[in-house]
Amino acid sequence: MNASINSFVGKRVFFVGVGGCSMSGLARMMKWLGYEVAGSDRTKSHKTDALQSEGIEVFIGHDAKNVEGASLLIYSAAISRENPERARAAELGIPEIERCDLIGQLMRRFEKSIAISGTHGKTTTTAMMAEAFVTCGEDPSVHIGGELDFLGGSTRLGSGEAFICEACEFNASFLRFFPNIAVILNIDEDHLDFYKDIDDIENAFYKFASLVPTDGWTIGCGDDKRVRNVLGKLNCKTRTYGIEPHNEIRAEQISYDENGCANFIATLFGHPLTEVELKVPGEHNVLNALAVIAAANLFELPMSLLSKALNEFTGAHRRFELTSVTDGVRVYQDYAHNPAETNNVLKVARLQAHKTLWAVLQPHTYSRTKALFNGFLSCFDDADKVLVTDICAAREKDPGDINSSMLVEAMREKGIDAYLTPSFDDAEDFLRKHWNEGDVVVTLGCGDIDLLNEQILIHGDTDR
Repeated sequence: MNASINSFVGKRVFFVGVGGCSMSGLARMMKWLGYEVAGSDRTKSHKTDALQSEGIEVFIGHDAKNVEGASLLIYSAAISRENPERARAAELGIPEIERCDLIGQLMRRFEKSIAISGTHGKTTTTAMMAEAFVTCGEDPSVHIGGELDFLGGSTRLGSGEAFICEACEFNASFLRFFPNIAVILNIDEDHLDFYKDIDDIENAFYKFASLVPTDGWTIGCGDDKRVRNVLGKLNCKTRTYGIEPHNEIRAEQISYDENGCANFIATLFGHPLTEVELKVPGEHNVLNALAVIAAANLFELPMSLLSKALNEFTGAHRRFELTSVTDGVRVYQDYAHNPAETNNVLKVARLQAHKTLWAVLQPHTYSRTKALFNGFLSCFDDADKVLVTDICAAREKDPGDINSSMLVEAMREKGIDAYLTPSFDDAEDFLRKHWNEGDVVVTLGCGDIDLLNEQILIHGDTDR
């Protein structure tokens, strides 16, 4: 039985891994709600610096003594029981709450909670949804697994009845949420260290959508067969969206500009709702926008303001984000960490004017690299050259049977012009020696590969 956060208002709550996107946002939200908040993280970052500037005590490095004096400990699924702070909390009898249970408890405070799920696109869609609702005059609370300039971070505490949050399927954590409206963007292979196979993943999404009460709604992408399977088995009300003709909410008369940004008419049962002109590229963002329109329609938000919000949305950080123009080369970063996401991002990158398109992949976790190995051999068709860094271990230990050189070797056998650049310094050195003005670089991964973009920006143009 999890402790109730209501019992700890005004008391010291300690976040293990407070520098993460989700955890840092939750720490802020808890401080706003009247808790004394502190936390720790493995490394110093702009997120930990920002938390400290807001009066939250942050320890760099995990140490058992950090939790002494805390009344409650919050941890993420990536933090094991062997973590010294969790171990000390157990010794002291300090109650613990896992991150997703905290989100679930926060969600229960609101009359209408919207949980956005899917194998990919969650952060962008949640960010788009949040910006749209605020622009349309709502005052929602928000939790995003990324950062959005419009919100000034990853969270927002509003006074309205809506709570908009990202719902991640990792370790089936979204099954501890309490949505009134569930959104399913897509169902694809990922997290196969936890799920048996794609059917097991689909079943988890069904269980998630089954949490919606009968008078609630599940909104799903009808272009995705597995999403349609889930919708067909639910007891709650459902709404489909997509591009294909069978959907209830559709994008019609779609056209794209030279950067791949779409203009379209959104319709409901064939009747026009609003015209949308996006500033974020790709067909996947058309689908993301349709998910937002579907939810906004249920809330009866004004379509003219909704169109304005979607027209002005420029994306969350680390989602095809331009981080620098160095040596005349545009350098982007994206959170893509599985083959489907990588394929989508590179299709968008290919549309940008370029000479050579470089992809720099940081594989994330040994288990994902093994499980999706073959997929990573077929998602780089749009890249001219591919660099692969060492695997980001994250929560895992090296099993000794998978590494990045194996991936590069298999890529080269498939005809991909791939190179092993183990460290970020190696990758930056290779790029600077071989790129030319007019090239485009996209770094890919959900680990710390954004640090490569940062160091390229800091080092500036190459001395020739």
